[in-house]
Amino acid sequence: MYQEAFLTTYRTFISPHDLIDKLLYRFHKFHHASEKKKKVARNTFSLLIRVIDELSQKEMNQATTEKMMSLVFELLCQGDLILAKVLRKKVIEKCESKKTAPDPFSSMTFTSSITLKSSPSDFLFYKSHDIAEQMTLLDAELFQKIEIHEVSLWAREQSEELSPNLTEFTEHFNKMSYWCRTQILTHDEAKDREKYFFKFIKIMKHLRKLNNFNSYLAILSAVDSAPIRRLEWPRQNLEALKEFCQLIDSSGSFRAYRQALAETEPPCIPYIGLILQDLTFINIGNQDLLPDGSINFAKRWQQFNILDNMRRFKKCNYQIKRNEKLINCFNDFDDYLSEESLWQISEKIKPRGGNKKRLEFDS
Repeated sequence: MYQEAFLTTYRTFISPHDLIDKLLYRFHKFHHASEKKKKVARNTFSLLIRVIDELSQKEMNQATTEKMMSLVFELLCQGDLILAKVLRKKVIEKCESKKTAPDPFSSMTFTSSITLKSSPSDFLFYKSHDIAEQMTLLDAELFQKIEIHEVSLWAREQSEELSPNLTEFTEHFNKMSYWCRTQILTHDEAKDREKYFFKFIKIMKHLRKLNNFNSYLAILSAVDSAPIRRLEWPRQNLEALKEFCQLIDSSGSFRAYRQALAETEPPCIPYIGLILQDLTFINIGNQDLLPDGSINFAKRWQQFNILDNMRRFKKCNYQIKRNEKLINCFNDFDDYLSEESLWQISEKIKPRGGNKKRLEFDS
């Protein structure tokens, strides 16, 4: 467990390349020592393989590759064929995956340039369960791409460059939320707005059954947003919304949500926002070093417990068949309006002040 905690959090106090140099030094120091000391070298080599295996595409640079291939050549010359074969295979795997991996930023659309490209899609005609499944499939694909070290580094650096997959996942959450708000508000007739509002309520029920807390919270943040919440909705809709809000009630440090997550078995997609919040509090509230200058590993242990729980959900994925026709209706959640535009629509429906326009709904 100590080794797992170390591998999960070491980037918070040493760079991967400095760690590799130290492991190489330790391996060479004990590799030609007594038989008893050679066990230390073998353990160091195993740790080195783990570190190499978990390097990101950017971290597996030319210098690191050359160091590892130099060690492969050295091991071959010494007759350590098994160690050389294991290391060579791992380096080749990392280099090949780097060549084929797409740029995570190439397809991203940021909220700084949000415009409504087309009219709302016809996703209303699909079953709520099917919509929830396809939302979950899209979420799961992005969630599985997140590397654990991206999450630990975000609390400290908040760098999109260092955490590209995490950035893409959180951007997807924001786009989905604004897409939902846009779907509800961009209708002239009150009865049409109510149809979409109630449709999202039903979708949330299925997302909860699928343990997809990410899309669940994205939709909840939409239907409970101020431009939508301020309008006059049927009582049954508001009561249903109140029930959903209880799960993410912030009282007691989100006790209800934490309890639900603890009782959930994979597959599951947790709400990444709370994970980042917890890691940020730990980072701010604890010193990196102890008074004697040594690493404050108690801080890293707290971080590890949070990240290891997230890793637990990454080990199991959903068995959902992809429905391209339905996914195309989402249009990558790109068709959404800005917060300012949504407020303008909301105030047009229900003006501020005394001249309020009461909405009429069909029974």
